[in-house]
Amino acid sequence: MSDRMTVTRFQPSFTQQPGPSSPACAAPGIDALKAKMKATWMDGDYARFATYMAPGARQILAGWNVAQGERLLDVACGAGQLTIPAARGGACASGIDIASNLIAQARRRAEAEGVAVRFDEGDAEQLPYADAAFDVVTSLIGAMFAPRPEQVASELARMCRPGGRLCMANWTPTGMVGLMFKQVAAHVPPPPGLTPPVRWGDEDTILQRLGDGFSDIRLTRKIYPLWRFPVSASAVVDFFRTHYGPVKRAFETLDAPAQRSLHAGLEAVFSAHNTARDGSVELRAEYLDVVAVRR
Repeated sequence: MSDRMTVTRFQPSFTQQPGPSSPACAAPGIDALKAKMKATWMDGDYARFATYMAPGARQILAGWNVAQGERLLDVACGAGQLTIPAARGGACASGIDIASNLIAQARRRAEAEGVAVRFDEGDAEQLPYADAAFDVVTSLIGAMFAPRPEQVASELARMCRPGGRLCMANWTPTGMVGLMFKQVAAHVPPPPGLTPPVRWGDEDTILQRLGDGFSDIRLTRKIYPLWRFPVSASAVVDFFRTHYGPVKRAFETLDAPAQRSLHAGLEAVFSAHNTARDGSVELRAEYLDVVAVRR
């Protein structure tokens, strides 16, 4: 199939259904927290950051076996690193993300590559589509960062038609990225009461969150493929510090000695999980591959 193939895009129905995730029912302070999280993901340059993850994203997508013509929703799609390849492969793809700049970048990229994808700005806890509108719902290292996981799980189930599939890739607590976030949290503690995003990479937690809406839940720990940087581990830290919003914001809140401490801690994590031996970095980052069938 040509990389320039244009697919026919369906129009998912929109709905505005009141529920526990609607603004009127939001917990005190949740709006401020979400505004801060949105600003964090819009900071730096995640689109550039994700270019190093794009080869792995395509390989993960291939393993999910999305069929031509299937209606796919990519939740927390970023700049489209999974959504656009899915559309290129023949899926009727839509993507949604909280960061408006990433949605704008995804639209420009899709147009430049000649693929038809619908991209919307929106919240993983309150998705603006009709019930059962999609055959496949995906999230590649994305929906796990929303602050209220139970509402995310409910929305993922609501989006998926009976018999359809949910496919997720979530960082594990004990893998490289989990340890990276542990280093960040040791220097800049997260807001009190916030559930760690890497709980989405814990098998028991996933079964609890998805059990009501999904059956045949298959969980496999894997290594994120092809995550390579042609620079040293120290330079990779600098790259994260410049382009990856959560790490960039953490450094900006610290004084110079604490910045040096965080830099050293992250460099140690990256070095310990580097499988390259030529002075470059290939990160060994564990994730939990989740495939489940909608009840």
